[in-house]
Amino acid sequence: MPHLQIHFAACSGLAFVSLLSAAQPFAAPQLPAIPPRTFNIANFGAVGDGTATNTASIQAAVNAANNAGGGIVEVPTGTFLSGPVELADNINFHLDRGAVLRMLPLGQYPGGTMEGQSFIRGAGLHDIAISGFGMIDGQGIPWWPYANVLGARRPRMIALSSCSRVLIENVTLSNSPMFHIAINGRSSDVTVRGVTIRANPSSDPVHPGHNTDACDVAGTRILVENCNISVGDDDFTCGGRTSDVLITNCTYGYGHGVSIGSFTAGGVSNLTVINCTFNSTEQGIRIKSDRDRGGFVHGLSYLNLTMTNVIFPILIYASYQAPERQYRNLTDLTPAIAAGYPARPVTGRTPIYRDIVFSNLTATTQPGCKAGLIWGLPEMEVSNVLLQNVRITADKPFGIYDAQNVKLANCIITTPDGVNNLSLTNAQVTIIPQ
Repeated sequence: MPHLQIHFAACSGLAFVSLLSAAQPFAAPQLPAIPPRTFNIANFGAVGDGTATNTASIQAAVNAANNAGGGIVEVPTGTFLSGPVELADNINFHLDRGAVLRMLPLGQYPGGTMEGQSFIRGAGLHDIAISGFGMIDGQGIPWWPYANVLGARRPRMIALSSCSRVLIENVTLSNSPMFHIAINGRSSDVTVRGVTIRANPSSDPVHPGHNTDACDVAGTRILVENCNISVGDDDFTCGGRTSDVLITNCTYGYGHGVSIGSFTAGGVSNLTVINCTFNSTEQGIRIKSDRDRGGFVHGLSYLNLTMTNVIFPILIYASYQAPERQYRNLTDLTPAIAAGYPARPVTGRTPIYRDIVFSNLTATTQPGCKAGLIWGLPEMEVSNVLLQNVRITADKPFGIYDAQNVKLANCIITTPDGVNNLSLTNAQVTIIPQ
């Protein structure tokens, strides 16, 4: 018989605050320092008629700014077609209001479907920005079916690796062939603010937006604020070797929510999501990994969140690529099915989830959906999770499987089964009423 404990405890709100390890101290990222001199791409031969290919002209403007020690590469009003552009240190790639930078379409894009190079890219750079109230259009719809083609390589819209002091501000990004923003490696001091990102939802029956992640950022000292995002995969995600992340005042529509994983080797820590809204998002908060890619994920705070018409308000699991169908259908996962998940020896890639706080979260789910799911591994249970002032209305109970020291304080999780009637196996849960 699986180990199962439910405790009911009396505790005042003031006494319980000590358990709320809310947002950890956050040091704002350093912003880039870029010289004010301007290099307008039109002065290098770029033509904004929506027809001419401007790759060489735009790259020439970047190179000229680089040779001068940095500056603002200005994209003026107009529609400019281009292939891949390589950034340099101390560059602000600035799109004026009314400017549209459009990726060359599939069929003209260098490398095609098998070697498509990322569009605006750089590695090992410092002090770079992509700014302005213009738009970058990926013309990505014809690329999306290649998400399921072995060996296909679709370009990312903005791809930066191991860069420091990065700012992406105010631009609108749409319909990338793959990820819209991908910042990885050992990047640091990254700010994404005021950005709008749009792509079709993955559920679109005509043009599903396969893997059109909005904002994938890994590194240290990361701030994402005041963004409006609706895409066909993760609205935000980060992988291993990530710490000190603040996501605040963002609005999320279609997509897979604010995620961690699936690759978490190297660990994720000190991440806070606060004052955000989710509407028709598949998941609100998702943490995903598996035994071949896991790491230590801890010190997470999710505060003051509102979710409407989502599938899973909270989804935490460590069986992301389980081969058996019964373990992949998370909506219909039962305690008996979860209890049958086979244990494996603990290794250096076993996912570890610990010290997670949800506070002041209100959610309604789509019909037929669970109030949430926290599902660890039989060999490595999720531990030290606090839900405080959580209000969820759903058709199916909140599932807690393979988890220890889970506390519900002043929570009202309402399903047809009643209030705070949970679905449990191998779980230690304490319910603390108001």
